Parts: sequence; C-alpha cells; structure tokens
Amino acid sequence: MSLIGEKGENVFKNVGLVARFDKKATIKLAENLANHMKAKGIEVFVENTLAEKMATKENSVPLEGMKTDFIITIGGDGTILRTCVSIPKPEPPILAINMGVRGFLTEVEPKQAFTAVDNCLKGKFIIEKCMKLLIQAGDTKFPDALNEVLISADELAKLVYARVLKDNEHVLNCQADGLMVATQTGSTGYSLSAGGPVLDPGVDAFVLTPVCPLSVFRPVVFPAKSSLTIDVIRPSKVLIVVDGHHRKLLSSKALGLTVTRSKHETSFIRFKENFYHRLKSRLLFKGT
Repeated sequence: MSLIGEKGENVFKNVGLVARFDKKATIKLAENLANHMKAKGIEVFVENTLAEKMATKENSVPLEGMKTDFIITIGGDGTILRTCVSIPKPEPPILAINMGVRGFLTEVEPKQAFTAVDNCLKGKFIIEKCMKLLIQAGDTKFPDALNEVLISADELAKLVYARVLKDNEHVLNCQADGLMVATQTGSTGYSLSAGGPVLDPGVDAFVLTPVCPLSVFRPVVFPAKSSLTIDVIRPSKVLIVVDGHHRKLLSSKALGLTVTRSKHETSFIRFKENFYHRLKSRLLFKGT
C-alpha cells in the first residue's frame, strides 16, 4: 500500500519515537530525528523512558498511550517486539531503524534514517502486514504475539508434559523443556533457533516448535485458521512468555492455553519487498 499526500502535504501529522536507551548513539539519533520532523511540522511524541534521557524536551508518553499516525523504532528486533506488545490497537505502521545486534525485522540503517523519514512523510512506501497470535487462558489476559508465545516450566531444566489439540481434537503429546507457537514472523526468531522451519510470509500458517524435546518431536505447521490448545499435565506451574517481554506464571491445572489468529496485525513500513534479501544478508544465508 502506498499513501500519497496532496499538494505536497505530509501524509502523517504526528509520530511516536521509541529507541533502546542503553546506547548514546540511539538517543542522539532520536534527538536529531525529533528536530528534523518538528522542522517539517510533525508533532513528535517520545516514549517516556527515552524522553528522560534526551537533551531535547518532547511530548513524553508511555508506550501504552502512544496513539500516533506512525512509530519510528531505533534499535533491533527486541525494540520492535517491546513496542508491539504495548502500543494501543490497532497498531500504527512502524518504520524500524536498525541499531541492534541483528535487526532482522528492521528496514533501514542509521545513515538512511533521514531519507527514509522524508519518504514516509511523502507517502513513498509500501506496507507489510504481519499476522499476530491471540492467546487465551481462562480469564488471564495476554498481549497479542507478533513472534511467538512460549510455555515453559517455572524452573530451569524441568520438563513440561503437555497435550496438544487442534480444533479440540487431540493431535499429540509432548515432553520438552518448553513449547512455542510462532507466526511467520516469529519463525525467523526463537523458533528457528529451536529447530523450527522458516515460514515464507505468504504461507498463511503458524508453527508449533518444541524446545529440547525428550522424545523425537519435530515442529508442526498448522493452518492459521486453526485453534491450537495446549493442556499442561505437569509441572503444577508454568511460565508463559509473549515475544520475550510479557511474562506470567500460571497454575497448569486450569491453564488450557489456546492460540488462534488475532484480528490485529503489525504493519511495517517498507520501501521494497525484501524478505529474502533480509533472510540472506542478516540471517540464514549470510555470506552465500
């Protein structure tokens, strides 16, 4: 999708700025981008923790209150996931600038940041929409997952014994250090490290991946329209982790964790369709 402003007007009227705040370089780039956009008449809102570390004074808001036309993240995939877990739904599109370790989900490098922002304001971009997972366990609320939801024991090196059901029909039993359900986006993250497959973005599916299974258990790909239920038999308490940031310790007796496709999506601002370029240059085939 491309949006074009009329008569030279900016497509967006305001922006949210999120950055990792443990690096001086990211804070400095955030300051410079804030000044750059304000000079173009864009109202700038900055995540409150970042705003405290910036030399310039901006509108300070928590992620939970960041209702802006679009969001710029400065950091890596962790910064993006932290943002997507917390921002209001439906989510505004995200322009991700890479200042992380790998930055697979990011779009541009810091030297391209100002050109990228200017192109955004002119509407010269496309939108990539990414599926999210809706996670339910009784009355317990979870944020939607862009990457994955992980179920593990409450202690390290303790096995999780679980039954997996697809659309309320028993599929398999599993004994492993953990179980995760990952989206196409998440298939390039923790799921891949645990031995799961990479899902092409055009494959409408999610993948169930075991973490260090006790018996032979390969990842299973399910249609995105499926309802996947994970009943934990033991231990008595399990840890649920969404996108590496949101954590809840729950009793397994009444868990019955169900994962389905969410009605919400994450939208990334892209300047070209480059999934396999990113896959080659930043992940699987680097150096080939």
